[in-house]
Amino acid sequence: MMTFRKKEKSDVETLENTVYKRKPWRDVLARLISNRLGMVGLIMVLALIILVIFAEKFSAFPYNGQNILRRFTYPNRTHLLGTDNFGRDLWARLLYGGRVSLLVALLSTAISISIGTLLGSTSGYFGGKYETFIMRGLDIVMGIPSLLLAIAISAMLGNGTVNTAIAISISAIPGASRIMRSSVISIKGNEFVEAARATGSRHRRVIIKHILPNVVAPILVHSTLSISTKILTISSLSFIGLGVQPPIPEWGSILSAGRPYMRDFWPMTIFPGLFIMFTLFGFNLLGDALRDALDPKLKK
Repeated sequence: MMTFRKKEKSDVETLENTVYKRKPWRDVLARLISNRLGMVGLIMVLALIILVIFAEKFSAFPYNGQNILRRFTYPNRTHLLGTDNFGRDLWARLLYGGRVSLLVALLSTAISISIGTLLGSTSGYFGGKYETFIMRGLDIVMGIPSLLLAIAISAMLGNGTVNTAIAISISAIPGASRIMRSSVISIKGNEFVEAARATGSRHRRVIIKHILPNVVAPILVHSTLSISTKILTISSLSFIGLGVQPPIPEWGSILSAGRPYMRDFWPMTIFPGLFIMFTLFGFNLLGDALRDALDPKLKK
């Protein structure tokens, strides 16, 4: 009987610990859902992702299908957003272009966050000369305007999706590193970190198992907000001819192609600009909502 009671008590404690561990993330999700603007941003982002991933389902024309007889067609039932100077459907090109823009943005964000997390966490944890060396090197990179640095790297590496992602990610590494460093410094002196060291855990295990899970919130918010910035940078590079090159569609290159016809045919410039604005607005709303939901000062 005593053994059964002990086992029942142990099961209850295990369940309570599980609920306790999961409760903070439930609170974050509840605050995120209660944020109306955040939900609007989430719906906008999800709608965009669905459209660009299943572009073939939402467009009746290929992005490179030309029809000279239908060039400079204004929006109608057949071509929802009209056609460009080669008779290509703008709606199809913008959907496929969004696929390229999101792919480059996510790839560059993954690269910058991965390297930034490595540099920021190790420099904040170890400190000393290593931290000074890493931070001063990142200060040099931050001293160069991000767009100018991306242009220089893109011109050096050449055009292409991967090269564009690398060029954009390098200029974003210092920001991610500094956020991670400050977060690690704020918790590395806590008791649970000291206890992990006292039990003989290696530095790598302490960083991966005990520090990084507790600093994921600020880097998650930074990642979401930085996607919109990277999309704008991608479009800027493609607009000046250093990003993704034709015939692959991309919002910046589509906007650049419509620049000579801006006064005579507005759809080639207005609609790519609206797609870029819609995407930036959605990711910014979602990023702000995540920041508010993950801010411990807002807990009641």
